[in-house]
Amino acid sequence: MLKKHGRYLFLILIVLVSCQKPPEIKEPFSLTGASSADAKRLLPLFASDSASADISGRIFNGLTKYDKNLNLTGDLAEKWSISKDGKEITFYLKKNVKWHDGHEFNAEDVFFTYKEVTNPKNPTPYSSNYGPVKEIKIIDKHTIKVIYSRPFAPALEAWSMGIIPKHILEGKELFDSPLNRNPIGTGPYKMKEWITGQRIVLERNKDYFEGVPFFEKFISRIIPDPSTMFLELRFGGIDFIGLNPAQYKYYGEKREFQKYFNIYRYPSFSYTYIGYNLKNPLFADKKVRQAIAHAINKKDIVEGVLLGYGTPCTGPFPPTSWAFNPDVKDFEYNPTKAQEMLAELGWKKDRDGILSKNGMKFSFILLVNQGNETRLKTAQIIKEQLKKIGIEIKIRVLEWQSFLELVTKRQFQAVLLGWSLSRDPDLYDIFHSTKTKKGEFNFVGYNNKEVDSLIEKGREIVDQEERKKIYKKIHALIAEDQPYTFLYVPDVILAVNKRIKGIELAPAGIWHNYIHWYVPKNRLDWYN
Repeated sequence: MLKKHGRYLFLILIVLVSCQKPPEIKEPFSLTGASSADAKRLLPLFASDSASADISGRIFNGLTKYDKNLNLTGDLAEKWSISKDGKEITFYLKKNVKWHDGHEFNAEDVFFTYKEVTNPKNPTPYSSNYGPVKEIKIIDKHTIKVIYSRPFAPALEAWSMGIIPKHILEGKELFDSPLNRNPIGTGPYKMKEWITGQRIVLERNKDYFEGVPFFEKFISRIIPDPSTMFLELRFGGIDFIGLNPAQYKYYGEKREFQKYFNIYRYPSFSYTYIGYNLKNPLFADKKVRQAIAHAINKKDIVEGVLLGYGTPCTGPFPPTSWAFNPDVKDFEYNPTKAQEMLAELGWKKDRDGILSKNGMKFSFILLVNQGNETRLKTAQIIKEQLKKIGIEIKIRVLEWQSFLELVTKRQFQAVLLGWSLSRDPDLYDIFHSTKTKKGEFNFVGYNNKEVDSLIEKGREIVDQEERKKIYKKIHALIAEDQPYTFLYVPDVILAVNKRIKGIELAPAGIWHNYIHWYVPKNRLDWYN
């Protein structure tokens, strides 16, 4: 997830930029965006970071997907039927779907994908989505039956993960496969060029089963510096970016900017947090983590960094989730209480004003990824807030892949990160105590047996109202434990060049129909 900026230091840059003429467009039939980080692996099993997932999602299809109204619908599956006991799903696959190399997609590919995502040799964070599967039967070339050992509520969403080609990958080692850089999928775009650290260029799939995309190319440029990214938008080097709050407040709302760019703003389905390595003695006691929560003024961060374009976060579900528990109250901002709690645990200020206990200073390194100024400014505010109670933070900014490497290996004390969430509230991959292996998402090492039990129970109940009760309990328990300091839920603010037509804002955002976006042939229609 990406959001940006604080209140003071960025103003000089923003006011220097002015839109006095329309952006110069050199490639009218390329849709060009930008990412602050390069992708890593594009096979869906391993595309777990946002940069990789964005590109992978344009190359691969799952059996299911969410439509614009957030209803699950067919993607590679034409339709499906579910048995009365909820333990069997029969998928009827679309016919005449082809891989990018011309080979026909069929049920063997689905079965192969299942085998690989559940193969312990593949370090994928998504294996638990298929753990309850008891058996898969290929009925015929275009029909496959999935049999579960018990009802599994997130089953249909789980099959939205991209399907991979058996005829290319069977018998191959996948994690370090060259096809992570040159993948063959069924999606609307296929790989054309990847220059590490510069750009990824996709070309349209003229045989795409949902119709030929309008844009000949989809280009993602790697631009770590957000100010450079904004200037590239202004002068036509890219077509769309996520505006940071400062750009939106001080520039994006101006008539001259809106003459050439449409702006779409809506609540994100994500949150930003500080994650603690719970094996580190500084953070092992939840009372310490609760004290930190009391010492952080989230409202100041929302106002100072997001400029009000977001809300404080209370736990693992954003307010737009049906699993959100409105009764969970945030830890009040109370530095005095935080100091008292830490004093009760034996932490006392030394002559330098830093808390110490048994000869150990309360000082730690907070990792922040390069290119995300919102997180950097958030870290800087938190550093000053915790300094007031005697906790010393050293901020370390790392390039994205180096950052991920330390997180994956759990070689960190604390990280400032964000989760972009799936619509189903299943938290197994993020918070279940078994999901702590290398490459899995519970990298903080959270372990609560009651939460484990509730997560498991929530997966087995299909009725949404019954599931709500379970996830409200989970929300409250995790908020109490504070394995993360839950910071804020940012707004999505997207600026898109006005020459691009056909964009439809819906509950799912704007990307649900992007292959049907277009540019009018007559340039006079571009900025009307």
